[in-house]
Amino acid sequence: MSKARAPARPRRPGRPSAASADLRARLLDAALQRFVGHGIAATTLRDVAKGAGVTPALVHYYFGSKEQLLAAVLQERLRPVMRELVVEASGGAGDFVARFVAGVHRVVERHPWLPALWVREIVSEGGGLREFMISQVAPQLPRQLAQHFAELQRNGRLNAGLDPRLTVVSLIGLTLFPLAARPIWSRVFEASDIDSAHLQQHTLALLARGLELRDEH
Repeated sequence: MSKARAPARPRRPGRPSAASADLRARLLDAALQRFVGHGIAATTLRDVAKGAGVTPALVHYYFGSKEQLLAAVLQERLRPVMRELVVEASGGAGDFVARFVAGVHRVVERHPWLPALWVREIVSEGGGLREFMISQVAPQLPRQLAQHFAELQRNGRLNAGLDPRLTVVSLIGLTLFPLAARPIWSRVFEASDIDSAHLQQHTLALLARGLELRDEH
């Protein structure tokens, strides 16, 4: 008669080992990569496990459920990146906008997955991060930007005809969207010569001077 297998030992409390921390980080990275490439709704714990080269049971061991895994990705991967986008509300309008545009490009260079995730999970209807954006990120970034634009208007340092809230929408649209759509427009216009510096210069020129339209009679 075979001996009964001893019950598995529960995970000991306390600080995780270096190997445990590294594996947990790898699982978070695999989950983020899957969310970006296939969407949050379509991702399962099995998909994450496959991407990380481990068993689904191990993903469950670390995170318990997909909801808990998503919460960890938001807290440990996305939220720090959103904090990197915060710009100190100081200086004139031109300096402030230039620092924001340059900051977006720096963040995307470090985290190239951000534009695709933004389009798929925030902008698109039914995106899994829309509520996170509205409830968690909005007070920290878009609303603060709008408040600073309103202050610049009151001081006569920004076009009084602008709506500060829509100015934020335009600013984000002129930074994140071109970066998200780069694989398309770079092929359409055969624009391999346009690098990050060129794109930033164009964006700032458009924001500072617009199209300089002239009606012809």
